[in-house]
Amino acid sequence: MFIPVWLLILLALLFLWLSLAASGRNVLPFPDNGSRIYTASSHAAQDAIVALLARHGVTQRFRGDTPGVRRAILWDGTIINCPQPWVLDKLDGVSGSIGVVVRDPPQAAQSAADFLRQQGFSARVVLDAEPEIPIAFVVTDAMRGIALNFRKHAVKFPMPQPLKPR
Repeated sequence: MFIPVWLLILLALLFLWLSLAASGRNVLPFPDNGSRIYTASSHAAQDAIVALLARHGVTQRFRGDTPGVRRAILWDGTIINCPQPWVLDKLDGVSGSIGVVVRDPPQAAQSAADFLRQQGFSARVVLDAEPEIPIAFVVTDAMRGIALNFRKHAVKFPMPQPLKPR
């Protein structure tokens, strides 16, 4: 029985990808299940939390820094960030977020805010917290200290910064 080399290579790559995905290290940007974002109190605190999580198997994949936010993006989609004070001010001091992937972030955020207001909560849309990336926030009293963010798929973001060896 003859098996073409290209088929062997394809099967090996598929096996490698499935192994990485099963171990929580999907090297592809698909699927993008959104994110859970937590804020550290300082750069040193961010580095310490990221190092502590790595000791427990949740390691950093990328940096996703913008002028307003220093981000450590972990393999499981968790983000430990350290925002500038002006970003926190725009979000009323909210320091955590649940990220949802959508096609049209401003429209999805407005729809979510309308829904929350219909449920009796306050909600406002913030489009300019980080103008460099396609993200819209909903700040609401339905959650304490947590905003909702609606963003485009990860492939629509600027390229993340690679990790530098320590």
